[in-house]
Parts: sequence; C-alpha cells; structure tokens
Amino acid sequence: MKTAYPVTFTVDFPDRDLDRLTTAFRIIVAIPIVFVLILLTGESMQYGTRNGSNQTATLATGGGILFLPLVLMIVFRQKYPRWWFDWNLQLLRFSNRVTAYLALLDDHYPSTDEEQAVHLDLPYPDARQLNRWLPLVKWLLAIPHYIVLFFLVIGAVVAVIIAWFAILFTGRYPRGLFDFVVGVMRWSNRVTGYALVLVTDQYPEFSLR
Repeated sequence: MKTAYPVTFTVDFPDRDLDRLTTAFRIIVAIPIVFVLILLTGESMQYGTRNGSNQTATLATGGGILFLPLVLMIVFRQKYPRWWFDWNLQLLRFSNRVTAYLALLDDHYPSTDEEQAVHLDLPYPDARQLNRWLPLVKWLLAIPHYIVLFFLVIGAVVAVIIAWFAILFTGRYPRGLFDFVVGVMRWSNRVTGYALVLVTDQYPEFSLR
C-alpha cells in the first residue's frame, strides 16, 4: 500500500484581496527579512583592517542547515541529536516563510518564529531505523530531482511574475498559479528532507502534489 511521504508542506490559499502596495514593492519590502535569513544561512561576514599587520574581525556567522555533522553522526553512531533536528526544522520553516512571501503567496510579513500560513512538517527520525550508509550517497541519488527542479523553479519564477500583475490588477492570486508554485516548493522540501536533512530513507516522488 502506498503511504504518504513523511515530509509535508502546504500554504494556506489567501481567499481574499491581497495587499497591492506591498505586492508592488515586495522585493524592496522583503530586504530586511532576507538579510536576516542570509545571516542565518551564510558562512560569515567579515571586515579587515590594515595597520602594520592584517587584522580581521568577524561581524556575524551562520551555520545554515546541519548536514555533514549529521552524516558523520548517523554513519558512525547511528544517532540524530534532537536539537540538530529542531534547528534544521525551524530554519527550513523560516526560509520557506520568506520564500512564500517573495513568491507573493502570503502578504503577511514573515515571522521568525510563528507558523503563519506556511506549514512544513518533518518527522523526527529514529536513527537506528535509518540505513547508516545511505546518507553518504543520498545527495547523489537526488541529482535527477535537482535537474527537474531547475526547470520547475524557472517555471515558478514566470508564474510569480504573472501572479504579480494579476494581484496588482485584481487583488487575487490565480489559484492555478498558486498551486503550481506551492507544488514546486513542496517538491523541493521533500528532496531537502531526504538528501540534506536526512529525516527519511524513502525516495521522494516526482510530483507537485
């Protein structure tokens, strides 16, 4: 019997008039929260001074998704620390809220902690039930998905541009375009859960559903 994929993602459809002003200037309005996300997922921001010798001070650092430590922990210890899982889950939820905001799927400014209209759920895995060697090759097995997602993301960008004009003129996000963009994000999250966050050994479907 076919079972539902353990990684689930949905966005509540805004069955109302969206804010046309913030939609028109979405890229500008989103700059502060995008900067916060970059600080969380980027490697580092540094500045250097030269006064007889080179000196460097770090302004901010971010770790992004914990991947390599998880691979090592699962392969050698068959453990998946809960706080590492919680970090990855909350970071993915936040990044998806920002992405949904940029894609005009929701006009509420992304929260750093509240779920809002974007819902992402990952199961906390029992590492003893996972194949301990599979994390070494999951990124390779997921390559077909990345190729398909490359073209789907291009289609999603076109859909968002069309939706931008539709919202400015009608105040509404066309349902077909909305479902397509959410479907691409859902597909991407399934692949991330499988290949990077390592919460399941079940291979992701090639599906927007």
